[in-house]
Amino acid sequence: MSAEESSSPTALLEFRKVNTHYGAVHILKDVDLAIYPGELVCLLGGNASGKTTTLKTLLGMVTPTSGEVVLDGEVVNHRPTSYRVANGVTMVPENRRLFKRLSVKENLVLGAYLRKDKDGIEADLEYVFELFPRVKERLSQKSGTLSGGEQQMVAIGRALMSRPKVLLMDEPSMGLAPALVQQNFELIQKINDEGMSIFMVEQNANMALSIADRGWVLQTGTVVLNDTSEALLANPEMRAAYLGES
Repeated sequence: MSAEESSSPTALLEFRKVNTHYGAVHILKDVDLAIYPGELVCLLGGNASGKTTTLKTLLGMVTPTSGEVVLDGEVVNHRPTSYRVANGVTMVPENRRLFKRLSVKENLVLGAYLRKDKDGIEADLEYVFELFPRVKERLSQKSGTLSGGEQQMVAIGRALMSRPKVLLMDEPSMGLAPALVQQNFELIQKINDEGMSIFMVEQNANMALSIADRGWVLQTGTVVLNDTSEALLANPEMRAAYLGES
């Protein structure tokens, strides 16, 4: 994406000089972010860098002390989470967080709880089944009995059932066996290839940048790097600090 495009007013979701505090503690510091239609972008950083607070602020669980959160052109600082979900922002949470005693189908349908269009919901269920044939095979099974990889498929499917404009993903590789991590990122890339805009928080920087268009790096609440994935992968500072290379 060119600099001219990145300065255009067509972002789906934006931070404009966002600051957040937990009491007297300053967490996010003048953070600027923008997610554009069709992009897969990632937010990287170590523990206590502000990644989780970024997601909570995007979702409306944390209100900025200054700056603006903008959804599809509307400033939504004081809009509740339910409003943001209804208007196109949904998250696949860390560690899936399925309702483990409910069936796979019940979990999926819960993703559409704000929707009234029955035909559209049925069509989106079929879309989820096309993406994840294994999910269709497990519809009546309690979600808590699924493998980690299968639970991740259901969690993504549940989020897609809200028909989001932007899919937020919190540490999608966490808790997965190493053999499943590659498969999981391939699924994320496939969803993005079909047109879904994705904002992914992830500690596995190599994997995230291998599929993302762009990336930001947070360090103690400040964006210290912001570039294309290719440039970040080639950045010596990035390679030393986050990619395990000297």
